[in-house]
Amino acid sequence: MSLSVEADKKTTFPDLDNIYLAAERLRGVASHTALQESINLSDRYGATIFLKREDQQVVRSYKLRGAYNKMASLSAEALAQGVVCASAGNHAQGVAYACRKMAVRGTIFMPSTTPNQKVKQVKLFGKEFVEVVLTGDTFDDAYYAAIDYVKTHDSIFVHPFDDLQVIEGQGTVGLEIFKDSDFRIDYLLMAIGGGGLAAGVSTVFNQLSPKTKLIGVEPLGSPSMKVAIDQGHVVTLHQIDKFVDGAAVKRVGETTFEVCRQFLDRVILVPEGQVCTTILKLYDEDAIVAEPAGALTIAALDLIKDEIKGKNVVCLVSGGNNDITRTEEIKERSLLYEGLKHYFIIRFPQRSGAFREFLNVLGPTDDITRFEYIKKTNRENGPAVVGIELKNRDDFEPLIQRMKDQNIVFDYLNDQPNLFQFLV
Repeated sequence: MSLSVEADKKTTFPDLDNIYLAAERLRGVASHTALQESINLSDRYGATIFLKREDQQVVRSYKLRGAYNKMASLSAEALAQGVVCASAGNHAQGVAYACRKMAVRGTIFMPSTTPNQKVKQVKLFGKEFVEVVLTGDTFDDAYYAAIDYVKTHDSIFVHPFDDLQVIEGQGTVGLEIFKDSDFRIDYLLMAIGGGGLAAGVSTVFNQLSPKTKLIGVEPLGSPSMKVAIDQGHVVTLHQIDKFVDGAAVKRVGETTFEVCRQFLDRVILVPEGQVCTTILKLYDEDAIVAEPAGALTIAALDLIKDEIKGKNVVCLVSGGNNDITRTEEIKERSLLYEGLKHYFIIRFPQRSGAFREFLNVLGPTDDITRFEYIKKTNRENGPAVVGIELKNRDDFEPLIQRMKDQNIVFDYLNDQPNLFQFLV
């Protein structure tokens, strides 16, 4: 995601009074979501961990808050021209729901590659009030098409994060957390994509609970806010890992950057594989269906586990729009990150018994999960891609040693990303 539309310049920072006003606008529109203790997480980290469940929001993410507040702040004349957004996910659903609620015409640009399930959700929330335009192969294609449409139709562009009314709408999450907590909040963790949520919530806590440590969390593969803060200005990342799609942006907002730079204690980065492990644990242990961005803050607890012992910690679960078709990819990334899945090219001698000899090097709990012959290149060797899943990561080195002892000729693929991405 790469956005360059500038925020409203009339006010540099979001205003707490305006966030209270946004909360009034959202009454009866957005759900006041639960702030609930997680017994499992509290036991695991020796702290008291609370989850702010924005995955239970009416559109299953916080994005409705900012979209609706922006639209509700516009004049009737402006709304009559219609609103426009570009999004492949939660922002589109928030805008669509707001359009239906306010009976405003909306045009939503989405990449042609957007999964059909997400397109259906946008149409479901917007009903007859929205038109979905599928264009281009990337978000940037959809974004520039939306900007062109705004210029030719004199419509209002509803920015996903770098807009004061959007930020102030997202800030209502912070008001709810503060209101519902009858305890001192020592740490508050928030996912960062473009920065709208973190900017809004940190504005609230900077004034109402200044001793709370505010921590932003980004995916390791798209550290746009951390890089910006480290360098002292907004930068555009040339390459990012888009897996945590709700928090994977190439460039954060100008306004969100200024707020986060001033109010956040720090930004920490979480590997995508760790996010996948967290998603699976949340589902297995707590029956919580979190999208990758929604699991970011909980995944980050491992990185600060020593300093939060005995503390009260709130993790903001930003959304639950997880596409079921991604389940296998999530499992695979988790296993790779945990050191339980390993891929090799095994060069089998072209003689009877060679495969049986290879089976003998496997441990009693090792499992072959993939076996695929590659085109034979000579008469002596028949290479195959072999995927092996382990029960314990400590079983890896003994496996390698047994392969060497048995003179198995192999190439290890996990640490060769350029080759690995084509085969796995």
